[in-house]
Amino acid sequence: MKRDSLAFWGKLTIVLASLVFAIMLLVGGTLAANYKGLGNLIKVVTLVKSQYLFEIAPEQIVEGAIKGVVESLDDPYSTYLDKKTFSALQEQIRGSFGGIGVLVGVKGHYLTVVKPFPNTPAAEKDIRAGDMITAIDNKPAKDMDTETAVNLMRGPVGTSVELTILREGRKDPFPVQLTREEISVPTVEGKMVPKEDHMGYIMISQFTENTGDEVVKTLVDLKGQGMKGLVLDLRDNPGGELNSAIKIVDQFLDEGPIVHIDFRIGRDHTFNAEPDKLNMPLVVLVNKGSASASEILAGAIKDAGVGTLVGTKTFGKGIVQTVFPLDSGAGLKLTTARYLTPKKNDIHKKGVAPDVVIDQEVTAQEDKQLDTALRILREKMAS
Repeated sequence: MKRDSLAFWGKLTIVLASLVFAIMLLVGGTLAANYKGLGNLIKVVTLVKSQYLFEIAPEQIVEGAIKGVVESLDDPYSTYLDKKTFSALQEQIRGSFGGIGVLVGVKGHYLTVVKPFPNTPAAEKDIRAGDMITAIDNKPAKDMDTETAVNLMRGPVGTSVELTILREGRKDPFPVQLTREEISVPTVEGKMVPKEDHMGYIMISQFTENTGDEVVKTLVDLKGQGMKGLVLDLRDNPGGELNSAIKIVDQFLDEGPIVHIDFRIGRDHTFNAEPDKLNMPLVVLVNKGSASASEILAGAIKDAGVGTLVGTKTFGKGIVQTVFPLDSGAGLKLTTARYLTPKKNDIHKKGVAPDVVIDQEVTAQEDKQLDTALRILREKMAS
């Protein structure tokens, strides 16, 4: 056994040496000038093998090296995905996953429940809209981004996760233990607005592979019910699948660019709208939790002048990640491009500013943003 381990270490050192050589050939002089730093990589592995007090698996060294390369980019959106996390991300894109059935957004410094979905573990355990999540499995959630939180709350069906909840009216946080189930949550909800003539309302919670088709179907259904004006709600939508967002924008634009994808190396691409748009008054709701694909949609609507944005400035994530599968079921999510709005505005770390700014208190009883959107839509339809 010991001999096998030594043989593995020997092979690992040879592989790393070959990797250093290959990288130098690929990158050329820039990296060759730092050959001592690359040599240190082999030296560190050798020292760990020969001097480290505790036994460590060679596979752990390799995975740690990969993580270190990605972390050195200092990009919070580029990350190495172990097998479990990569599988969870694929499930999220498909729209079906092992989870607890809750939509979260960021309010202040804390994750806040936007909506628990019916007939899910979250609903059964009385998780409520407005609940603040202060910890996930005892990991503090203050200033945690939604993507990390989602990954922590999702996992294999039958496993458990503990949320620490702070609820208005209760002095102290309290734990809630939940068992993950197979969750298949529709990402689109649509209805005719009660007591309003011919007004439709569509809320998109996130963008999965199915979201574009869901929106198209919902639009057809609402038009069949007499819809002549629409409020599109993108609040607290963290984004997701790019092609779904493009398909939705295409419903509202008759021609021209939807989004420009700007790569570092000359392969930029522009997605253009196809004729035959949905010709009706449109108001779009956005807030700080509207990110990524949501901002592609909002930015295109604003630049094309086909709708009015109401709410607060969006999150400001204007970069595109590509997910690359790796061996052994792992993956790499890497920032590969930035996207620009139709007028070539770079909104990364800036966000999309609404046409009408309306703040919304977390604990407010009335939805001032929605009320404002309906008022504006009413005026548009009357003109």
